[in-house]
Amino acid sequence: MAHETRGGGIIGLQWVVDGYTLMFAALLLSAGALSDRIGARRAFAGGLVLFVIASMACGLAPSLPALVAARVAQGIGAAVIMPTSMALVRHAFPGPARRARAVGAMGGAVAAAGPVLGGVLSLVSWRMIFWINLPVGVLTLLLLARAPHSPTRPAPFDWIGQVTGILAMGGLTYGAIEAGAAGFTAPRVLGALGVAVVAFAVFVTAQAKVAHPMVPLELFRSGTVVIATGIGFAFMVGFYGLPFLFSLYFQQQHGLSALSAGIAFLPMMLLSACLTPFSARIAERTDPRVPIMAGLALIAAGSVALALVPGSVPVWVTALLLIPVGLAGPLVMPLTTALLLEHVPAHQTGTASGVFNTSRQVGGALAVAVFGALISAPAGFEYGLRISLALAAAVALAAALAATRMATTRRAATRRVASG
Repeated sequence: MAHETRGGGIIGLQWVVDGYTLMFAALLLSAGALSDRIGARRAFAGGLVLFVIASMACGLAPSLPALVAARVAQGIGAAVIMPTSMALVRHAFPGPARRARAVGAMGGAVAAAGPVLGGVLSLVSWRMIFWINLPVGVLTLLLLARAPHSPTRPAPFDWIGQVTGILAMGGLTYGAIEAGAAGFTAPRVLGALGVAVVAFAVFVTAQAKVAHPMVPLELFRSGTVVIATGIGFAFMVGFYGLPFLFSLYFQQQHGLSALSAGIAFLPMMLLSACLTPFSARIAERTDPRVPIMAGLALIAAGSVALALVPGSVPVWVTALLLIPVGLAGPLVMPLTTALLLEHVPAHQTGTASGVFNTSRQVGGALAVAVFGALISAPAGFEYGLRISLALAAAVALAAALAATRMATTRRAATRRVASG
């Protein structure tokens, strides 16, 4: 790709990733509200068509600016797909346990194959990373045609909420992205975070006053919804932040290629995929909070173990110590998602999913920003790595404690599974 994008520089290449992330995070809330109003099936189809077309544009991009623009469009499509997919799961699987299985199945195989598949495809051509989305997208659209129509909730759009929500999330995400390179005291970072704070204040005020709010504040009267949102944030700090740290660690400190670094993550991802089919069954036999807390504890334990081992250990030792973090995925996310959806009205599923996934994106973006600043500090990479791991452990433990206060419907869920 270097000869095709010469002149763009590292900043341009970074925005190939960051342009997608920015639009994805900024539009999740709006996409959730759209899903509830026009129906999850219709919104998902529209988002998927945009994502497929944008992927084609990425694969055909003749220049770096064109690639960044296509990635922005891809982020918009992905922002619509994420909450609408959760709403479709809610409609298709009314029982929490079956819903947890469905949510887990959505990501298990992809998570395991992603790092290695991306490395292999990049050896052929970086364009293949985008072309692979076309057949998958077309197949998904064909399957979607067989899905029943989703319920709708006709209501006027909350334009104040839409605009301020996009500004708040866009400002926060942009600030987090730029903070990783320029530091939190850079004027553009402070300006973006200032916009986010002001926009968020206006957003909350508007949601309390308008007749048809984009995110009804009564959604947060449920403690389970609030805690699930916090768990989504904490989970991504570890599950997204640690692979970010160690992808750099493997390549910079051990000199591995992108493909070799992806292979180093394979034990973590494969065992995560193997555990995924059993996470809902585990929840059926116990309080669903138990596996959620166990998964968060695994992130904390793995972070502490990785922080304590010396930097001279072989790559395979580090790869094994990442396994507890991988095992946390199928224990935490499917069950947390199922509990969240169980505690919101059906007509607010898309909105609740948008809020939940927004919290996850904020967690991932802030983890990358803070961890990136720490490993780039004058104290050195290894010192920053250990402080980052300590922060990830602390956040995961705090979320595990909060999970004890989540409400569950385990007996009802078990009865549904037994009868259905």
